[in-house]
Amino acid sequence: MRVIRAVSILAVLLLLAANAFALAPQGDAYRAYLPWAGLALGLLVLILLLVLRIPTLAHATAQAALPTRAHAPANQAEAEIVSFIAMLQDKGRLVDFLMDDINAYDDAQVGAAARFVHAGCKSALLEHFQIRPVREESEGSRVRIEAGYPADEYRLLGTISGSAPFVGTLVHHGWKTESVKLPHLLSSPGRLPAIAPAEVELV
Repeated sequence: MRVIRAVSILAVLLLLAANAFALAPQGDAYRAYLPWAGLALGLLVLILLLVLRIPTLAHATAQAALPTRAHAPANQAEAEIVSFIAMLQDKGRLVDFLMDDINAYDDAQVGAAARFVHAGCKSALLEHFQIRPVREESEGSRVRIEAGYPADEYRLLGTISGSAPFVGTLVHHGWKTESVKLPHLLSSPGRLPAIAPAEVELV
């Protein structure tokens, strides 16, 4: 576009120069060639503009010819997340518990189910994640947060003024992951893996 603009400006300047030359007092021999010179300049400018616009038009045509991008298939990270949820379902029936309407059961039944879910999901969690508290102090302790602290490891409550270090009461010690050991999963093209297969008893 910049080149086309420069050529257009140059063409206008050339035409202005030709007109000025035509108005200047000169002999009749020169004036006879001025219309042909102006026509030649105009044709030259037109050819240059057309030549320079061809790549731009070709690029626009190529862009228009590109197919519309379809929805991207499920990626590896999404498949591995679903795979871990499947582990929680397999060991602790977590999805069954969360998707069920627990209002239909009394507190004793919900409590019994929660114990099973807790034990199974904790087993799966500790098997694949190395987890430890962000702060080792007991909750309710006075703690000091030094300058340069990791922002994702702390949520500051109450009135915040100034900059670190901060001193406050530990309300929750937090959790962080030291390592992850999820199995490498090859997802099926275009879809996520199932959390739990449908079980069908054949007769």
